[in-house]
Amino acid sequence: MSATPVIGITLDSEEPGGYSTFPWYALRQNYCGAVAAAGGLPVALPHEPELAAAYLDRLDGLIITGGAFDVDPALFGAAERHATVRLKDRRTRFELAVLQGALERDLPVLGICGGQQLLNVALGGTLIQHIPDAVPGCLAHEQTNPRDQAGHEVALVAGTRLAAIAGTPRLGVNSSHHQAVAAVAPGCVVNAVAPDGVIEGIEDPRRAFCMGVQWHPEFTISAADAALFSAFIEACRT
Repeated sequence: MSATPVIGITLDSEEPGGYSTFPWYALRQNYCGAVAAAGGLPVALPHEPELAAAYLDRLDGLIITGGAFDVDPALFGAAERHATVRLKDRRTRFELAVLQGALERDLPVLGICGGQQLLNVALGGTLIQHIPDAVPGCLAHEQTNPRDQAGHEVALVAGTRLAAIAGTPRLGVNSSHHQAVAAVAPGCVVNAVAPDGVIEGIEDPRRAFCMGVQWHPEFTISAADAALFSAFIEACRT
């Protein structure tokens, strides 16, 4: 592996309007900035499912990003789709293809927000489709204050890789999601939980580095966020 590992970062996609009158890709700069600051070479990945293996041949690690859309409930066996669920079919097809390929190769993987949700589904878990309807007295997981500020705290689970990376039992995190992990994928463990019981992080201890967090560490609102990217990039060097 290179001393500067190549990190694939999945793009979001938008329909015509706003930036362009044609369909366009989008990605906040801080995803790439966090990778670069941790010592990686960020590379954005367009949604070409048939090229997933070719991308993976050139990557040392993979980040599945978040976005204002949801995993199709049919992918985890749900009979119905909540009214709030919004799909981006081609993006999900690509992300599943590249994620499953990365898992087969045991390439280091970091899932962020919706990326954690897809990781859980890809490994055989399920999702809560809309937190306010499923978790009585839930927190405001779609925080109203800016995303570069904490929305709530999470408790990190002792003995997990995330807890070792963060070096703290509790962590203030930003929050921008209405879905979450329901049944944890076989072989995975929970590494972070919100005060209302919502699962905020998972990891697969059987793999070189396979972790998802429900918040957005690319904003680096804590030392633990920066440490997470550093640990991920270090795993991509080995």
